[in-house]
Amino acid sequence: MKDEADPSAGAVIDNVEAAIGGRKGDGVNYVARAQWLRAAVLGANDGLVSVASLMIGVGAVNNDRKTMLVSGLAGLVAGACSMAIGEFVSVYAQYDIQAAQIERARSGKDTDGGEGGEEDLPSPTLAAVASALSFAVGAALPLLAGGFVRPWETRIGVVCAVSSLGLAGFGVASAYLGSARMARTGIRMLMGGWIAMAVTYGVLKLFRMHDVY
Repeated sequence: MKDEADPSAGAVIDNVEAAIGGRKGDGVNYVARAQWLRAAVLGANDGLVSVASLMIGVGAVNNDRKTMLVSGLAGLVAGACSMAIGEFVSVYAQYDIQAAQIERARSGKDTDGGEGGEEDLPSPTLAAVASALSFAVGAALPLLAGGFVRPWETRIGVVCAVSSLGLAGFGVASAYLGSARMARTGIRMLMGGWIAMAVTYGVLKLFRMHDVY
């Protein structure tokens, strides 16, 4: 899930990093906070878009409610595990690099005089947990909203509507964190999510039209 190109993810990353960079010097260790804040916001956005697109794609070829619900639940579990493992491995690599740099600085071998101490070292476990939980929260929005609606047309509409509200909410939240324009960020998040859902639905619909499924 983490490696998929999500057009709306860039807005989340930019605004969170802007918030962290713009608030240094106020006595709070935003470097340490960045590891879980970025993972949490990005994970929630990824979970929402991934599971909503998955459910809509399955709905394009199969009108059965249980099939759509199970596919969304499978996407939630698999995506949360994938995000956690990927974040853990990625942050642990960063941890090893920073720890080695700190050790070189202490021994006088680092001629660049690297800044930072052990308090700035990222926590792989914290980042993994934040990423997995936030992915599950984001994925639960379309799953709970549309997974139990019986009429197929209403189910697809509910998933799209709830996902749009969630994307707008994440856009406003990330804009607030980065002191950016909320309207522009919200629209960018919505457009990215809509593109992902539309492409997934269209591709799977073509499969059904040509009797591939």
